[in-house]
Amino acid sequence: MAFDSLSEKLQNVFKNLRSKGRLTEDDVKAALKEVKMALLEADVNFKVVKRFVKDVQERAIGQDVMSGLNPGQMVIKIVNEELVKLMGSDTTEIQLQPGSAITVIMMAGLQGAGKTTTTAKLAGKFKQKGKNPLLAACDVYRPAAIRQLQINGEKQGVEVFSMGDQNKPANIAKAAVEHAKKNGNHIVILDTAGRLHVDEDMMAELQEIKETVTVHQTILVVDAMTGQDAVNVAGSFNEKIGIDGVIVTKLDGDTRGGAALSIKAVTGCPILYAGMGEKLSDLEQFYPDRMASRILGMGDVLTLIEKAGAEMDEAKAIQMTEKLKKAQFDYEDYLESMKQMKNMGGLSSIMSMIPGLSGMGGGKMPEIDSEESEKKMARMEAMIYSMTVEERRNPDLLNPSRKHRIARGAGVDIAEVNRMVKQFNESKKMMKKFPGMMGGKGGKKGKFKLPF
Repeated sequence: MAFDSLSEKLQNVFKNLRSKGRLTEDDVKAALKEVKMALLEADVNFKVVKRFVKDVQERAIGQDVMSGLNPGQMVIKIVNEELVKLMGSDTTEIQLQPGSAITVIMMAGLQGAGKTTTTAKLAGKFKQKGKNPLLAACDVYRPAAIRQLQINGEKQGVEVFSMGDQNKPANIAKAAVEHAKKNGNHIVILDTAGRLHVDEDMMAELQEIKETVTVHQTILVVDAMTGQDAVNVAGSFNEKIGIDGVIVTKLDGDTRGGAALSIKAVTGCPILYAGMGEKLSDLEQFYPDRMASRILGMGDVLTLIEKAGAEMDEAKAIQMTEKLKKAQFDYEDYLESMKQMKNMGGLSSIMSMIPGLSGMGGGKMPEIDSEESEKKMARMEAMIYSMTVEERRNPDLLNPSRKHRIARGAGVDIAEVNRMVKQFNESKKMMKKFPGMMGGKGGKKGKFKLPF
């Protein structure tokens, strides 16, 4: 995640605070000096950092904290609350018009921010909620943008309205709204053109669309990887045309992510969604409290549950749970669990949301979702696919000659097959004791061992 580096630094600061019995004013000031440096290195706006540290310090250096039973935890609690406040406190929904009235949403942003893909992702979110959105291709300068929107719209099962690249965007928007009225689409999402930088022509075009049709929500798409530039872009758009909310993309990347912490404070506009990957399903509602928890290494169990609910087949999940209880977990189930893990963003994404696992060992979480891990997973899948159906369903059949045949079929060394079999058996034992592994009732707290 974009905040991995910031999260690691903050956790180290708080680890030092926890080790102290009581905190002095100097302890708090020294810790906040490190917090300030960590936020600046994460590319959070300087003025925002200055105000944030001042607010935390005013609250932390108070009698209620200093005389508390665990002052270190009180400081962490205050930092968490101030982070939530910084990002907007409340989760903001896109405001739709009441009843059957049409809501027009205009998407804006610079080239390269992922606007067209995000537009299709957003349409997919509305479709999941039982709405019938219409996508309108208003980017007439980049022919590939129209085709891209059509392909993604088709994947999402959402209709795309296009008039090619020879019409003015304002006229396309007007025709799209008319089309929506006749065809029962209550949401029209306009994918407008991006530019390499903010310019007058771009703003004039967006303004013309607003004058031609009633735009109820103007949403800006910004790239988290551009750091402070993303905040500056948001400020410019808000000043020129007015925006109602922001979607931050590429928050899953190895970036500093400071834009997500600065946008609300600098522009006053809420972050609505966060793009967390390239798949069309990788768009998460932005919850300031959950994001603060993830940044501070406290996990984000609610988002993990929601991702599991959206990506996992409930019937398969129940069936797998029953198999685990009876110790009947086989290689087909193993294959299915790897597939579900990938659907949920991979192990690194899952572990970052589990409290206590995101900062294992007091430092940065091990890089388990690296290219090497992906290759290992692919080799494991190849080995399982090289088994017969009987072997997959009855792991006890795997004698040495069968293992040699599987190795040849998967193009790997026999040692790798033996290693996978051993890891499968360990995982099977671990899953059987799952409540104990997590420190639950009726079992000792064990080690969290990954299947690869």
